[in-house]
Amino acid sequence: MSDPLRNLMTRAGGDGDDGTGRFGPHPIRWAVGAVVLVLVMVLVWPFYSVPTGSRGVITQFGKIVGIEGEGLAVLPPWQKLSNFSIRAETANIENAEGSTSDTQPVKVSLTVRYSIATDRVAEVFEKYSHDGNLSSYVQTATQEIFKAVTARYTAPDLIAQRSKVSNDIYAALREKLTLYGAQVINIDMRNFAFSDSYMHAINEKVTQEQLRLGAENKLKTVEAEQKQKVAVAEAEANALRAKADGEAYATLKDATAKAEALKVQQAALAQSKEVLDLRRIEVEKIKAERWDGKLPEAIYAGAPIPFLNVSGEHKKEQQ
Repeated sequence: MSDPLRNLMTRAGGDGDDGTGRFGPHPIRWAVGAVVLVLVMVLVWPFYSVPTGSRGVITQFGKIVGIEGEGLAVLPPWQKLSNFSIRAETANIENAEGSTSDTQPVKVSLTVRYSIATDRVAEVFEKYSHDGNLSSYVQTATQEIFKAVTARYTAPDLIAQRSKVSNDIYAALREKLTLYGAQVINIDMRNFAFSDSYMHAINEKVTQEQLRLGAENKLKTVEAEQKQKVAVAEAEANALRAKADGEAYATLKDATAKAEALKVQQAALAQSKEVLDLRRIEVEKIKAERWDGKLPEAIYAGAPIPFLNVSGEHKKEQQ
């Protein structure tokens, strides 16, 4: 083999004869070294990230030694960080069973939203959950409280006072979950479900109540109409009475006035004969003014004859 070729093989893989050059065992060593390096870096990697809505629980050989907030955390190799959620969590309780004070079985479905108190993360991590999920505890506590609360109400009150029942469950559950380091955000309580026979009885009662209310309203309407008619009749009667009183009063006043006038005339006539003669002359004058100058064709006994001033007319003719 020529010297140049021998030198090239020597550079590539040692002496070029035993296969222990650059393309021999060296690449395997490098791969093993890289894997070991990655494993070492993973084991001793000091950087950790705590996401939003979480807390980082730092443990050292299984013991909690600290709580990290959101963001970057740098830890030594002998410590471990576990992310613990403090976000709002949801626990669904389907067909929770209870019994009312009048021994009516009842079921209801609830949705409870809760979260872990930030100052009790270490306690909850140590005793109940490593990730902040307390659904099983919440479900059990809610079922127990629902039974206790419904036992204080009758079935009709349970329906009629739904909001009060929900508030009682909320207050009792909030106190109960405090033991587990959780705080209740709200409760959604869906429709109560009673037995078929009881629901049928309730529907019948509601129907009868509606009919009764309808009859009462109709009676009140009739009574109101009758009262209105009576009021109208009384008003009309009062109006007629007032009208009659007014007419009677006017008639009385007119009669009184005429009577007073007659009294005055009679007094005047009694006191002066000349007034009487004057009245007689006025009457005769009116009759003469109304006479058309014709004598009546038929004169019966005692009938008056129109006055004729013959002497006066005769004197005029002679002149």
